[in-house]
Amino acid sequence: MKHIPRKRFGQHFLTDRGIIEAIVQAIAPQAGQAMVEIGPGLAALTQPLVERLGHLTVIELDRDLAQQLRQHPRLTVVESDVLRVDFVHLAKDIGAGAPKIRVVGNLPYNISTPILFHLLDAADVIEDQHFMLQKEVIDRMVARPATRDYGRLSVMLQWRYAMDNVLFVPPRSFDPPPRVDSAVVRMVPHAAPEKVDVRLFSEVVRVAFSQRRKLLRHSLGKWLEQRQHRPPFDVQRRAEEVPVAEYVALAQALGREDGPGTT
Repeated sequence: MKHIPRKRFGQHFLTDRGIIEAIVQAIAPQAGQAMVEIGPGLAALTQPLVERLGHLTVIELDRDLAQQLRQHPRLTVVESDVLRVDFVHLAKDIGAGAPKIRVVGNLPYNISTPILFHLLDAADVIEDQHFMLQKEVIDRMVARPATRDYGRLSVMLQWRYAMDNVLFVPPRSFDPPPRVDSAVVRMVPHAAPEKVDVRLFSEVVRVAFSQRRKLLRHSLGKWLEQRQHRPPFDVQRRAEEVPVAEYVALAQALGREDGPGTT
């Protein structure tokens, strides 16, 4: 499959056979499982996956690649921007009675964070996710409080997933090589996440980290002061010092004051 990588799609194709095998082992696909691959590209990961699964659904934006992928008899190709794909609906279509789907992919680094947030809405129908991402992004995803990498992405994702950095991938594993190190993350949705109004929770976390070098009284504190009801919360610390559970508890308390919300 000959294809010139397109910068506008952020295309870097995985070519290292040893890394490909290591990723497949980390995913551990089993025959008959319902799986979706985001950004199959030249099918380097697609082929070993479909050999083990029997069938695979792939999401590909590049029209030329999608056309070539359709020639594979055991692939269902969804030609679309992944941010426009309704994964809850897709899970119903391909699940074939299975309660949940698995999601994998080498995500375009230029839109990886929007994709991760988009998939939050479908976490209830997803068994697990394995993604190749920029290592710096994964460092932020799994970061603990009171560290440099801990931020909005850490809080939002750790509320919903248990996550592990499972594999380091150097630039030479791709064609063309990216200018950054990569890694593979495993994301398993929590079976019983804390109930919270997601929009309110997201706003609390966004405001908190809007001035992360200052004490929270300059950002979240002022935001809380504008509300009629203000739950007790220590704003004499920086955003990165607050554990995920405390952000969740604050959003829950605010939600109770505001009335029923979206969980």
